[in-house]
Amino acid sequence: MAKTMAVNAGSSSLKFQLLEMPAEQVIAQGVIERIGMDDAIVTIKYGAEINAERLVGHSEDDEHITLSKDGKGKKYENVTAIKNHQQAINFMLQKLTDLGIIKDFNEITGVGHRVVAGGEWFNHSVVVTDEVLAKIDRLADYAPLHNPANAMGIRAFQKLLPDALSVAVFDTSFHQTMPDENFLYALPYEYYTRYGARKYGAHGTSHRYVASRAAELLGKDLKSLKLITLHLGAGASITAIKDGKSLDTSMGFSPLAGVAMATRSGDVDASLVYYIQEREGLSNEEMLNILNKKSGLLGISTISSDMRDLLDVQDTNEHADMAIRIFINRVVKYVGQYIAEMGGVDAIVFTAGIGENSVPVRKMIIDKLNYFGVKLDEEKNNVRGKEVEISTNDSKVKALLIPTNEELMIARDVESLKA
Repeated sequence: MAKTMAVNAGSSSLKFQLLEMPAEQVIAQGVIERIGMDDAIVTIKYGAEINAERLVGHSEDDEHITLSKDGKGKKYENVTAIKNHQQAINFMLQKLTDLGIIKDFNEITGVGHRVVAGGEWFNHSVVVTDEVLAKIDRLADYAPLHNPANAMGIRAFQKLLPDALSVAVFDTSFHQTMPDENFLYALPYEYYTRYGARKYGAHGTSHRYVASRAAELLGKDLKSLKLITLHLGAGASITAIKDGKSLDTSMGFSPLAGVAMATRSGDVDASLVYYIQEREGLSNEEMLNILNKKSGLLGISTISSDMRDLLDVQDTNEHADMAIRIFINRVVKYVGQYIAEMGGVDAIVFTAGIGENSVPVRKMIIDKLNYFGVKLDEEKNNVRGKEVEISTNDSKVKALLIPTNEELMIARDVESLKA
């Protein structure tokens, strides 16, 4: 069986998952954080229970291996100097060999790379060529924090694994099916033709995965369903899926638009942005930093960007309560809008960090959607991170919890392009 690696390269991090294909068995997963620093953190989980959250065992050394409670799963940890992505990837591949996870690099026959912005050039995953890589570079303005890092990861892997098939999987490609009335802004049309000023969306790989799983769980053809998928994490987006395709999505030209998020504002009147800039004497870069990193749950609550922290003090802290209510309000507004756009909905799907793990957030959202015919089964909803229907048996609209698996979708796309 071939081994395929799914990669998500950030500006100072590298997340990966190694899968046995086509069996779709996860062999190892891990992350290298703080790339470019002397105290980079390397974590690799492997063995029979790689997803075990609680690991036991301690060591006084910076480099050590601990066992899961059942003794089957293992976790390798190390703190070391890693100068750049090339060194990070070399370290990671060598460690996979040292740990006996692979015998040599050639076992990895395909590498799939998450790329945030594909613009209008890419409506599906593609084999990486020099032309594709050049376009990813040119799209850096659409995702300046992501595309350069994604391209860096691609080049680094190509250098170390020249014989492996290299595939780019774009966050935006799933949303390329949106009709023009949904992706165009009501701006002078020339800005679209000159600069590509339009809605691109994000989290497409996640929305694509949970939609397909929802159809399987419901025992229906995806193309026959009207779905609304809620990817609720630090970054959050809502997508309307009709006939198996993305009809509309909440994120816009960039991941800043849409619902309120951990530190992102979501939708804001552009005139208000200008108004604040003028009075605060802020540059464009400073204003964008505020909208991206100091707003959302953090900005309203004034205490934390983490929904768990806010829920802990919701009853005693009015700003935490306000932040939660705003988050719920924005999500519900988009869901209502998309139900109207599609002329109904068959199922609402929760995924990502908050969607998968926050029992109270799911309840608050569904309680506000009762009039659409969705009823929550509170006993079924009392679960975290498991694939399950959380609506009652007589609910006209189904509510599902489906943990996302973008890495699996990336690996599948690699396999489909090997033929």
